[in-house]
Amino acid sequence: MLKIFTTQLIGRLKKIEDSAEFSLEDAARLLAQALVGEGHIYLYGDKEMKGVYHEASQGQEPLAKLKELTPEAVHELHPADRVIVFTRYANDEEALKIGHALAEKDIPFVAVSSHALQPNPAADKDLSTIADVFIPLHVEKGLVPTETGGRTGYPHLICALYVYHNIKLLIDEILEESE
Repeated sequence: MLKIFTTQLIGRLKKIEDSAEFSLEDAARLLAQALVGEGHIYLYGDKEMKGVYHEASQGQEPLAKLKELTPEAVHELHPADRVIVFTRYANDEEALKIGHALAEKDIPFVAVSSHALQPNPAADKDLSTIADVFIPLHVEKGLVPTETGGRTGYPHLICALYVYHNIKLLIDEILEESE
């Protein structure tokens, strides 16, 4: 099982790299606008995705001008602010509410999640259609088959951290070039 999980995980990370190269660059440019201007970068992550916020705020190389975004704080955002939303699936109800509120306020945002296998009947759109930049995690199902025919091993957070670190490296590169 360990080899299967590792092989599949590496495959997912490679798929993100191959399919989202330009989206990662677009995300970094969008977020860097807040850092060179008067805005802040707000990060939303619910459930296990709070781990991305903890890495970005308290990791070895914290992201400058970072604030945690809560659903209640969306109304406090200013036009110079930028947002990145991390969630398991693009049709997550709370993340969609935030996405719609950001779109209404014309606050540019990046969304990072997997596409949902089950549509959300309450939502006519998902984050992939309303975000300015969408980066798919490609974790729609578990990575390891079980003996009962199911699947297990959903590395949403690992893949999200991979995306975050790529964006952070690109932001640092953009800021170096602008100095």
